[in-house]
Amino acid sequence: MTKEAVRALALSKLELHRASHLIDIGAGTGSVSIEAALQYPGLRVTAIERNPDALRLLDENRQHFACANIDIFPGIAPMTIAEKADAIFMGGSGGHLTELIDWSMRQLHPAGRLVMTFILQENLNTALAHLDRPGVQGVDCLQLQVSSLTTLGSGHYFKPNNPVFVIACQKEGTHV
Repeated sequence: MTKEAVRALALSKLELHRASHLIDIGAGTGSVSIEAALQYPGLRVTAIERNPDALRLLDENRQHFACANIDIFPGIAPMTIAEKADAIFMGGSGGHLTELIDWSMRQLHPAGRLVMTFILQENLNTALAHLDRPGVQGVDCLQLQVSSLTTLGSGHYFKPNNPVFVIACQKEGTHV
Protein backbone atom coordinates (compact mmCIF):
# COMPACT_ATOMS: atom_id res chain seq x y z
CA MET A 1 0.00 0.00 0.00
CA THR A 2 1.26 3.47 -0.86
CA LYS A 3 1.89 5.29 2.43
CA GLU A 4 -0.28 8.31 3.21
CA ALA A 5 2.41 11.00 2.78
CA VAL A 6 3.63 9.49 -0.51
CA ARG A 7 0.05 9.13 -1.73
CA ALA A 8 -0.74 12.76 -0.90
CA LEU A 9 2.33 14.00 -2.76
CA ALA A 10 1.69 11.73 -5.77
CA LEU A 11 -1.96 12.81 -6.02
CA SER A 12 -0.92 16.45 -5.86
CA LYS A 13 1.69 15.94 -8.62
CA LEU A 14 -0.93 14.21 -10.84
CA GLU A 15 -2.93 17.48 -10.96
CA LEU A 16 -6.23 15.60 -10.93
CA HIS A 17 -8.25 18.81 -10.65
CA ARG A 18 -7.86 19.10 -14.44
CA ALA A 19 -8.22 15.38 -15.24
CA SER A 20 -11.15 13.24 -16.29
CA HIS A 21 -9.34 9.86 -16.50
CA LEU A 22 -6.61 8.40 -14.27
CA ILE A 23 -4.82 5.11 -14.86
CA ASP A 24 -3.26 3.49 -11.79
CA ILE A 25 -0.60 0.94 -12.85
CA GLY A 26 0.03 -1.64 -10.15
CA ALA A 27 -2.97 -0.50 -8.14
CA GLY A 28 -2.43 -3.04 -5.37
CA THR A 29 -5.23 -2.83 -2.83
CA GLY A 30 -6.31 0.52 -4.27
CA SER A 31 -5.00 3.20 -1.93
CA VAL A 32 -4.18 5.67 -4.74
CA SER A 33 -7.21 4.75 -6.88
CA ILE A 34 -9.64 5.07 -3.98
CA GLU A 35 -8.17 8.31 -2.65
CA ALA A 36 -8.33 9.84 -6.14
CA ALA A 37 -11.89 8.58 -6.71
CA LEU A 38 -13.05 9.97 -3.38
CA GLN A 39 -11.37 13.36 -3.85
CA TYR A 40 -12.64 13.71 -7.43
CA PRO A 41 -16.03 11.96 -7.81
CA GLY A 42 -16.21 12.96 -11.51
CA LEU A 43 -12.86 11.30 -12.23
CA ARG A 44 -12.87 7.94 -14.00
CA VAL A 45 -10.18 5.66 -12.55
CA THR A 46 -8.76 2.61 -14.29
CA ALA A 47 -6.94 0.40 -11.77
CA ILE A 48 -4.60 -2.21 -13.25
CA GLU A 49 -3.43 -5.03 -10.96
CA ARG A 50 -2.05 -8.53 -11.56
CA ASN A 51 -1.98 -10.06 -8.06
CA PRO A 52 -5.16 -12.08 -7.35
CA ASP A 53 -5.10 -11.35 -3.59
CA ALA A 54 -4.62 -7.63 -4.19
CA LEU A 55 -7.42 -7.68 -6.80
CA ARG A 56 -9.80 -9.19 -4.25
CA LEU A 57 -8.93 -6.51 -1.68
CA LEU A 58 -9.09 -3.78 -4.33
CA ASP A 59 -12.63 -4.82 -5.22
CA GLU A 60 -13.62 -5.03 -1.54
CA ASN A 61 -12.18 -1.56 -0.93
CA ARG A 62 -13.93 -0.15 -4.00
CA GLN A 63 -17.24 -1.47 -2.67
CA HIS A 64 -16.57 -0.40 0.94
CA PHE A 65 -15.84 3.18 -0.13
CA ALA A 66 -18.64 3.17 -2.76
CA CYS A 67 -16.29 4.16 -5.58
CA ALA A 68 -18.35 3.31 -8.65
CA ASN A 69 -15.97 5.47 -10.70
CA ILE A 70 -13.16 2.86 -10.43
CA ASP A 71 -12.88 0.20 -13.13
CA ILE A 72 -10.62 -2.73 -12.23
CA PHE A 73 -8.53 -4.30 -14.99
CA PRO A 74 -6.96 -7.60 -13.91
CA GLY A 75 -3.68 -8.26 -15.70
CA ILE A 76 -0.27 -6.91 -16.46
CA ALA A 77 0.43 -3.50 -17.94
CA PRO A 78 1.04 -2.54 -20.61
CA MET A 79 -2.38 -3.59 -21.82
CA THR A 80 -4.97 -2.29 -24.23
CA ILE A 81 -7.10 0.46 -22.73
CA ALA A 82 -9.40 2.08 -25.23
CA GLU A 83 -9.46 5.59 -23.83
CA LYS A 84 -6.42 7.78 -23.26
CA ALA A 85 -5.78 9.24 -19.82
CA ASP A 86 -5.05 12.69 -18.45
CA ALA A 87 -2.94 11.25 -15.64
CA ILE A 88 -1.12 7.99 -14.94
CA PHE A 89 0.28 6.82 -11.61
CA MET A 90 2.85 4.03 -11.55
CA GLY A 91 3.47 2.56 -8.11
CA GLY A 92 5.25 -0.53 -9.39
CA SER A 93 6.81 -1.66 -12.64
CA GLY A 94 7.20 -5.41 -12.22
CA GLY A 95 10.61 -5.20 -13.89
CA HIS A 96 9.24 -3.51 -17.05
CA LEU A 97 9.95 0.10 -16.18
CA THR A 98 11.05 1.54 -19.52
CA GLU A 99 8.32 -0.36 -21.38
CA LEU A 100 5.72 1.05 -18.97
CA ILE A 101 7.06 4.58 -19.31
CA ASP A 102 6.81 4.32 -23.11
CA TRP A 103 3.29 2.87 -22.88
CA SER A 104 2.27 5.59 -20.43
CA MET A 105 3.46 8.35 -22.74
CA ARG A 106 1.48 6.82 -25.63
CA GLN A 107 -1.58 6.38 -23.37
CA LEU A 108 -1.56 9.99 -22.14
CA HIS A 109 -3.36 12.89 -23.79
CA PRO A 110 -1.07 15.80 -24.72
CA ALA A 111 -0.10 17.64 -21.50
CA GLY A 112 -1.05 14.55 -19.48
CA ARG A 113 0.81 13.85 -16.24
CA LEU A 114 2.87 10.78 -15.31
CA VAL A 115 3.84 10.24 -11.67
CA MET A 116 5.97 7.32 -10.51
CA THR A 117 7.22 6.21 -7.11
CA PHE A 118 10.28 4.07 -6.39
CA ILE A 119 12.26 2.79 -3.46
CA LEU A 120 15.14 1.39 -5.53
CA GLN A 121 17.93 3.76 -6.61
CA GLU A 122 18.39 1.71 -9.81
CA ASN A 123 14.76 2.29 -10.85
CA LEU A 124 15.13 6.00 -10.14
CA ASN A 125 18.25 6.22 -12.32
CA THR A 126 16.65 4.17 -15.12
CA ALA A 127 13.49 6.30 -15.11
CA LEU A 128 15.36 9.61 -15.09
CA ALA A 129 17.61 8.52 -17.97
CA HIS A 130 14.62 7.21 -19.97
CA LEU A 131 12.60 10.41 -19.46
CA ASP A 132 15.44 12.55 -20.84
CA ARG A 133 14.02 12.67 -24.38
CA PRO A 134 11.82 14.70 -26.69
CA GLY A 135 8.12 14.65 -25.85
CA VAL A 136 8.65 14.68 -22.07
CA GLN A 137 8.77 17.96 -20.20
CA GLY A 138 8.99 19.29 -16.66
CA VAL A 139 10.65 16.25 -15.08
CA ASP A 140 10.56 16.79 -11.33
CA CYS A 141 12.13 14.41 -8.81
CA LEU A 142 11.80 14.41 -5.05
CA GLN A 143 13.05 12.11 -2.33
CA LEU A 144 10.56 11.81 0.50
CA GLN A 145 11.72 10.62 3.93
CA VAL A 146 8.96 10.23 6.50
CA SER A 147 9.30 9.26 10.14
CA SER A 148 6.48 8.41 12.52
CA LEU A 149 6.33 9.16 16.23
CA THR A 150 6.65 5.87 18.11
CA THR A 151 6.73 4.96 21.80
CA LEU A 152 9.96 3.54 23.16
CA GLY A 153 9.80 2.62 26.83
CA SER A 154 8.69 5.75 28.67
CA GLY A 155 9.75 8.03 25.80
CA HIS A 156 9.12 8.65 22.14
CA TYR A 157 11.19 8.75 18.97
CA PHE A 158 10.63 9.15 15.28
CA LYS A 159 10.86 5.76 13.57
CA PRO A 160 11.99 6.28 9.96
CA ASN A 161 10.33 4.69 6.95
CA ASN A 162 12.30 3.87 3.81
CA PRO A 163 12.93 6.87 1.58
CA VAL A 164 10.72 7.05 -1.50
CA PHE A 165 11.56 8.73 -4.80
CA VAL A 166 8.73 10.52 -6.59
CA ILE A 167 9.11 11.49 -10.25
CA ALA A 168 6.52 13.67 -11.95
CA CYS A 169 6.54 14.77 -15.59
CA GLN A 170 4.25 15.85 -18.36
CA LYS A 171 3.71 14.74 -21.92
CA GLU A 172 4.45 17.54 -24.33
CA GLY A 173 1.55 19.36 -25.91
CA THR A 174 -1.67 21.12 -25.01
CA HIS A 175 -4.71 19.16 -23.88
CA VAL A 176 -7.95 20.36 -25.45
